[in-house]
Amino acid sequence: MQQRIGGKKMKASQQVGIGTTGGTLLSIVGQWGVHDMLRTALLAAIGAVVSFAVTWLMQRLWQRRR
Repeated sequence: MQQRIGGKKMKASQQVGIGTTGGTLLSIVGQWGVHDMLRTALLAAIGAVVSFAVTWLMQRLWQRRR
């Protein structure tokens, strides 16, 4: 059986795969707490700032050597 989604035909095996993937992702998200998400966001922000600062510092040091 094929179903039209967005003007394209989808096979039953594709629907099963999409449903399984979606269900798995939703079950994982349901297990995360707000505390875990905030901690992850904070660590990502700190990592981005540190990466930017180290890159900027290395560029300045490299330019002084020339």
